[in-house]
Amino acid sequence: MTTLVPLDVPAVLAALSLEEKASLCSGADFWNTKAVERAGVPAVMLTDGPHGLRKQATSADHVGLTDSVPATCFPPAVALGSSFDADLVERIGRALGAESRTEHVAVLLGPGINIKRSPLCGRNFEYLSEDPLLSGLLGAALVRGIQSAGVGACVKHFAANNQETDRARVSAEVDERTLREIYLAGFERVVTEAMPWMVMCSYNKVNGTYASQHPWLLTDVLRTEWGFDGVVVSDWGAVNDRVAALRAGLDLQMPATGGHVTDAEIVAAVRAGDLDEAVLDRAVERILTLLARSLPAVREGGAFDVAAHHALAREAAADCAVLLKNDPVDGVPLLPLDPAATVAVIGEFARTPRYQGAGSSQVNPTRLDDAWTAIRELAGDRAVFAPGFGLEDSANDEALRAEAVEAARGADVAVLFLGLPASHESEGFDRRHILLPAAQTALLAAVAEVNPRVVVVLANGSTVQVSDWAHHAAAILEGWLLGQAGGGAIADLLAGRTNPSGRLAETVPLRLQDNPSYLNFPGELGVVRYGEGVFVGYRGFDAREQDVSYPFGHGLSYTTFGYSDLDVTLDEEGGTVSVTVANTGSRAGKEVVQVYVAPPASAVARPVRELRAFAKVALEPGESRRVALTLTRRDLSYFDPRQRRWVVEAGEYAVAVGASSRDLRLTTTVTVTSPEPVAPLAEDASLEEWLAHPVGSRLLAERLADAVPNLLTDPEMRQVVGNFPLARLATFPGAPMTPAEVEDLRIATR
Repeated sequence: MTTLVPLDVPAVLAALSLEEKASLCSGADFWNTKAVERAGVPAVMLTDGPHGLRKQATSADHVGLTDSVPATCFPPAVALGSSFDADLVERIGRALGAESRTEHVAVLLGPGINIKRSPLCGRNFEYLSEDPLLSGLLGAALVRGIQSAGVGACVKHFAANNQETDRARVSAEVDERTLREIYLAGFERVVTEAMPWMVMCSYNKVNGTYASQHPWLLTDVLRTEWGFDGVVVSDWGAVNDRVAALRAGLDLQMPATGGHVTDAEIVAAVRAGDLDEAVLDRAVERILTLLARSLPAVREGGAFDVAAHHALAREAAADCAVLLKNDPVDGVPLLPLDPAATVAVIGEFARTPRYQGAGSSQVNPTRLDDAWTAIRELAGDRAVFAPGFGLEDSANDEALRAEAVEAARGADVAVLFLGLPASHESEGFDRRHILLPAAQTALLAAVAEVNPRVVVVLANGSTVQVSDWAHHAAAILEGWLLGQAGGGAIADLLAGRTNPSGRLAETVPLRLQDNPSYLNFPGELGVVRYGEGVFVGYRGFDAREQDVSYPFGHGLSYTTFGYSDLDVTLDEEGGTVSVTVANTGSRAGKEVVQVYVAPPASAVARPVRELRAFAKVALEPGESRRVALTLTRRDLSYFDPRQRRWVVEAGEYAVAVGASSRDLRLTTTVTVTSPEPVAPLAEDASLEEWLAHPVGSRLLAERLADAVPNLLTDPEMRQVVGNFPLARLATFPGAPMTPAEVEDLRIATR
């Protein structure tokens, strides 16, 4: 048996030359790090794979599928987000880790946890949610699962990577409060709770600075505040200035650069005194530590059960699909299907499934189930199939539609598989609209004319508009992209062998124009302004009391659930929320208990409610369970950029539990006491801000008591000049203070 010799990081680092250290900071090719054989430093492989291993040969292309090894294609993030099930996601992570270990891979490049700011983002299928709590909790679960196999996870894309348009150059202009509360919060949770071995920076700029060379992001926040001790790697081709990036905290540049140009730039910068060699040493130490962590798995490899992983993929797919609508027909909900019903299965997606997104995350599945085969296995001769449309709009769509209408006319139920063709959404470009193809909606309308018992099953990597066609369908099952076993899972759900339990991780708007980011996406002239601030997704819809097709958190079941006995214990440090949930129906099922917190009257604009905790609970018919969830101080806070800290305001907090952001079953109000937040006075602080400051108001009153009493006490006078900076008022003729005296007074307030 070969003895595995651990990598002695301090000894190896001390033995490396300047050139060797620089060489370790960039890739050898598309997928592998560089080796330094003289010093015993091996090369290791990094591979794509948020929802499945995509290991390619070294010579293979980056974007395509050439030479990709077979691997289990689990449901992509768009579906996993709707599971609301951290335990399930962690199990999938363990499976991904096992498959990566089998292929001697050191790091799996995932999960992606960027916020779904707009439904148009072409890469939304790789991201979990519009909500940072859900993205963070599920992202952390996936990281824990992957790394339990001794394989590293790489959380991405850090940060504010919320569009594909001009993604390599665009500057995301985001205020710090919005960054902290929405776009960084998920990353913070993953880093602090799951400790990933790697973080991948994004292509874009953040407030004018490339993420790859952003010291505030990569060092101040990620390392100093959050304690990240792993490797920061660039997205492939994201580095603009290698020396600036290294100085900012980016350790590893991928992929290889032609002629190792950037390695030479690092060496030259150190020799010229422009880069402290200690900065290079820190980066190399992190890279060597990553190698030391991953080498046991890389050297030993492993094995996995292909059939068991496919079964897990099928279980997960069924857990992720969301039953949006299930209206009664002839007094009975249309789903699950009557076991004796004849079924017309219509739509090419039933036979040729859309199960993952396009681009760098595409997996070569170990097998692929389709819904038509799975339904036929259950229904036998009672099921017929008609394609209804081509995968891309084609000249024979009318003939296919006529054939499908005849199939529907003779069946008890018509099940239409509709969705977005692969060409409509991919890494590299954003969608222009959220509509289904016209040929598909025309097909639906034609089928509904001859058969009112219509079920629509959707396949899409991001939200589609349903408001223009939902009236034609009695039931709608949002299938997202469900991975290689999605076809069997859909059949299980339609037949009632599995009870739907997915919940929407993103709002379904009535129309694209209603989305909070609509007027600020995707930007112009190289800049995208996040003008909606913290009002992203349901936060914006709910604040405007705007009608939606289906709200965040929504999802139906074949059973019903009741809530009772809400109990909330809360103070400024957080507390607990307890509620009894009962299955009041006749089938076993899973309910997602969601806790939303509404803040008191605030000094800043805050969402009317925010998801702060959730739990997925499995209950048998008639069973009830007490569910206890924890709230933290952070769950009550907003980020104050003036004080550079999280602030809890005193007042009445409404705590609600329910089944979506708009289906709140029980609510209670709790009074929270907290010291009044005191922000430091800025140099341009207004008179009103001085008077509202506990120290500043006293000092100002003492200083001006005899000089200009009306300035402080006359309401009319204060209304006229109250919003003027005090230092500017001091420049007026006859002012009782000079600007220098105002500054002295301001310093005294600290």
